[in-house]
Amino acid sequence: MKLEDFDYYLPEELIAQVPLENRAASRLMVLNKETGEVEHHHFPHIVDELEKGDCLILNDTRVLPARLIGEKKDTGAHIEVLLIKQTENDEWETLVKPAKRIKEGTVVSFGNGLLTATCTSEMDHGGRKFKFDYEGIFIEILEKLGTMPLPPYIHEKLDDQERYQTVYSKELGSAAAPTAGLHFTEEILDAIRAKGVEVAFVTLHVGIGTFRPVSVDNIEEHDMHAEFYNLPEDTAKIINDTKANGGRVITVGTTSTRTLETVAQNNNGEIVAESGWSKIFIYPGFEYKAIDGMVTNFHLPKSSLVMMISALSSRENVLNAYKIAVENKYRFFSFGDAMFIRPQKKGN
Repeated sequence: MKLEDFDYYLPEELIAQVPLENRAASRLMVLNKETGEVEHHHFPHIVDELEKGDCLILNDTRVLPARLIGEKKDTGAHIEVLLIKQTENDEWETLVKPAKRIKEGTVVSFGNGLLTATCTSEMDHGGRKFKFDYEGIFIEILEKLGTMPLPPYIHEKLDDQERYQTVYSKELGSAAAPTAGLHFTEEILDAIRAKGVEVAFVTLHVGIGTFRPVSVDNIEEHDMHAEFYNLPEDTAKIINDTKANGGRVITVGTTSTRTLETVAQNNNGEIVAESGWSKIFIYPGFEYKAIDGMVTNFHLPKSSLVMMISALSSRENVLNAYKIAVENKYRFFSFGDAMFIRPQKKGN
């Protein structure tokens, strides 16, 4: 399969720049996984799509306010640092702008010295390792000085930082939000539980690599970034009980899906409690072992995420649905509208 096979036309004005005032006010396209038929709804309709005996799996990761603006200690030059991955207690891999100003030994100060960072090594593509020095608790300082690392296609300032967090976010560690979950409110989750649907959580910390485009023409040569995941014991039991009782496993987002399918791939199709690093690359031809349906957003052209959902339905179904979404002026990407890839009802 070629990269061009997963391209589609998207007018720039359909890229949502700010979240809607009400999380649940977004639209919901329902795509029949088998037939490709499309229906148009608003997001609260997701409650009607779920049935007693199903389970809904959510990613409870929380986004780090990982974007820091500081000054070089020797020159006062402005430096932007994006935290990517913690390698040791106070050492982080980062992306830096402008990277050419940061050499090994360079010291950057944030918040008038509340936090300082010393470059310990240079990496490829603007990457730098920094050792951070501070007094107190690092996360609390980060909450005070940092801002959300919004995706590169969002150019507007985010007034309320919590709008780039899900209402159930808990485990701090992501470089980006699991955006399919942004549509859920506590009221919608309560209504889902009231129907007899089990709601359970996994954690996958979204890496900045999620925004890295697929750059090879033959998609099978694409090297996926690694992301840390955890599937707890209680969630494994809920999924296995759901399957044993004939219910459907519905994931919210490509991140929850990556977690479940990674665990299934590692354990011959079985779902067990497990933590690790996922590099799974899902594209058409992949056989899903864990999930039946997915709530997701509308993804970038030629992205690995479009390939993933094409494997759940079909490339033709997904690209046709995207064409319809453009014609109907759906909002795209992180702050955009949602899609439910609907599996068959039980007993059908």
